[in-house]
Amino acid sequence: MAPRPRLSRLRDWGEAHPRAARVPGIAATVLAGAFVVAALLLPSKPESLKFAAFTRLPMEALTFAVLLAVLPRRPRLTATWIGGITLGVLTLLNLLDIGFQEYLGRGFDVILDWPLFPDGYSYLEDTLGGTGAVGVLVAVLVIAAALLLVPVLALVRLGGLMARHRATTTRTVLVLSLAWMICTALGLRIDGVPVAAERTVHTVQARSDSIRATLRDEQEFARTAGVDAFGGTPGSELVPDLRGKDMIFTFIESYGRTALEDPEIAPGVEQTLADSTKALAEAGFQAKSGWLTSATYGAGSWLGHSTFLSGLWVDNQSRYRTVTTSDRLTLTKAFQKTGDWDTVGVMPGVQKGWPEQRFHGLDEVYNAFQLGYQGPKFSWSTMPDQYTLEAYQQLEHSKKRDKPLMSEIILTSSHQPWSPIPKMVGWDELGNGSVFDAIEKAGTDPKDVIADSALSKEGYGQSIQYSLTSLTQFLERYGTDDTVLVFLGDHQPISRVSGDHASRDVPCTVVAKDPAVLDKIADWGWSDGLRPAQDAPVWKMSSFRDRFLTAYGSTPHPKG
Repeated sequence: MAPRPRLSRLRDWGEAHPRAARVPGIAATVLAGAFVVAALLLPSKPESLKFAAFTRLPMEALTFAVLLAVLPRRPRLTATWIGGITLGVLTLLNLLDIGFQEYLGRGFDVILDWPLFPDGYSYLEDTLGGTGAVGVLVAVLVIAAALLLVPVLALVRLGGLMARHRATTTRTVLVLSLAWMICTALGLRIDGVPVAAERTVHTVQARSDSIRATLRDEQEFARTAGVDAFGGTPGSELVPDLRGKDMIFTFIESYGRTALEDPEIAPGVEQTLADSTKALAEAGFQAKSGWLTSATYGAGSWLGHSTFLSGLWVDNQSRYRTVTTSDRLTLTKAFQKTGDWDTVGVMPGVQKGWPEQRFHGLDEVYNAFQLGYQGPKFSWSTMPDQYTLEAYQQLEHSKKRDKPLMSEIILTSSHQPWSPIPKMVGWDELGNGSVFDAIEKAGTDPKDVIADSALSKEGYGQSIQYSLTSLTQFLERYGTDDTVLVFLGDHQPISRVSGDHASRDVPCTVVAKDPAVLDKIADWGWSDGLRPAQDAPVWKMSSFRDRFLTAYGSTPHPKG
């Protein structure tokens, strides 16, 4: 005798055990309701992810429940699909907001931020390896698909239930609506969170406002970028007080105020700065330091670089595209325009075509593949800072030339995930960089550090000490009477290290042997030495270009 089909056996079991058979359906309905409510209440900021946020009564759920209960079957199914996909999209955007708040200190911009995802994937490849990056990508795609599908299925199930029990649904909604109004009138809160919620309505409105603001900003910024106080200044009238000086502008990745003020990080960094200040003084160098407020936070170094150089507040990708494709006079381009300097860029983080070279005003650029490095990568960082600086010395800085040199150098060893971290070796031992093989192998695994706040802080502090030591030892070793070094951080580290609501301030330092160079900025009120005092002046990073050009004798000739 042939066995009975499984479906028939399940039906027989259900008829024999009616109560037990209803349990899966009830559980599915409860889960569907819980998912919809949780999606409606999901905050968009990491610090708001607490239990109280999910104990609220969402007005949108009550309104949609009435709609599902009264609509005929076909319109109801259409409404559930539209509502489910909309809820899924909003949930996905809220999760993106949480991620962007964690790494960039701001929400996700639905117009401007899509180009950042390829860079994010490249970072995962460097940190987790190719297999790990693919695994994360697959997981993200599966979650995104589920976020679009599950709300639809949940609303279809809930809609059918409400349609079958219209009277009960109506009474329940009336009672909950009355409760919502009472909570609103009384301002009832749980753990500081209002019980009555209308978050989705506000979220949609905020998204709409943000899109409109982004579109307006593009037009307004284009007009602003076209006005330049020094745009028409002849080369002969730019930075005359620095003629004959070898200028070096250096960005240190993620070197922020946190490095000098967080009690777990600052002691080591401050000791490094104190030792370096003393060593440089013995070599004849003096320094002044202050604070600049970066246009970006956590990542997006190119936004900090372009803000510092252009004198414009470049805080999003649209502004970056606008300014880098314009003829804006950058700080580095000013030296090129004079005709009295050779200009060079050292960009170990650049691994593809870099059309921004023209914007930066650089005659020649060395990317990651042109510095002769044959050692290991340190996660995202293609090479240790000490090697970058020695390669710069050998390729450009040591050359005899008819003109002084203006250089822009990007140091990358303090880039997240701060694992593994290079160590200083003898400058004469650097060779082609293979000396770092054993150091990289002995270092920590990025996968162990990337999600651990304590290890991230420890690694961040060590990496900043390494970058500062590399730079100041380079200056001590190779600097001359005519060397002027300006170095700064591009932005603060991510919130896992700097904490929620950290400032966007970064240190900025000017170092020189010639006392006349620092005398020109004596009225800035900056602190002596490599460490800016806590109460040293804080300027927007976009103001530095004009202040610097003015301090060193440039004559304004407005353009635009």
